[in-house]
Amino acid sequence: MTLLELDGVDAGYGELQILSDLDLAVGDGEYVAIVGPNGAGKSTAMKTVFGLTTLMGGTVRFDGEVISDVDTKELIDRGISYVSQTDNIFPSLTVRENLRMGAYIRDDLPEERLQAVFERFPILEERQRQRAGSMSGGQRQMLAMGAALMLDPDLLMLDEPSAGLAPDLVEEMFDRVDRINDDGTAVLVVEQNAKEALRRCDRGYVLVNGENAYSGPGEELLEDEEVRQRFLGG
Repeated sequence: MTLLELDGVDAGYGELQILSDLDLAVGDGEYVAIVGPNGAGKSTAMKTVFGLTTLMGGTVRFDGEVISDVDTKELIDRGISYVSQTDNIFPSLTVRENLRMGAYIRDDLPEERLQAVFERFPILEERQRQRAGSMSGGQRQMLAMGAALMLDPDLLMLDEPSAGLAPDLVEEMFDRVDRINDDGTAVLVVEQNAKEALRRCDRGYVLVNGENAYSGPGEELLEDEEVRQRFLGG
């Protein structure tokens, strides 16, 4: 079943158009990656789903319903969580307080979800009273993902999750995303590390100048000679 669908989407910021006739879909429980050169519109595509851009044309649907005019709180309530590339935690709050913010649409802190996040990221339970701003880059990324999982979303969107991480932490981050997907959460990821993202995802989209250039199973895109030469360094 198709969970998320962008159909002929034109979008940008104000009058500046970035995306042109973009088609993209994520199936229920699927892992989809968006890759491409800098400035291709990858993050804009993700932000468009979350209502953070100007939609100029086309349709965005989630679970079969148009969500173009749905506000952020309702998108979260419907089952979409989004982790931005930057400013994705509250540095002055503790780890536990950040996780509580991930469930801000609830009056109470869902204890069962808190424990589920702690089981997935044990370091967060160990550091739950630590100020988030004093954590390492990898720990902050885990916290951002943990907060996004507090409401058990159907779709987790991650914008450049490996950005700024030390090389030895990148594979660990990808492994954690794999496990989140293996547990049934659909994942849409925008990623600068195109080879690794395509190696792990079910399907991938290569964007160029805001348009679909290539799409298909991740492994097929990795093996495509033109894709390798143009975007993956051969």
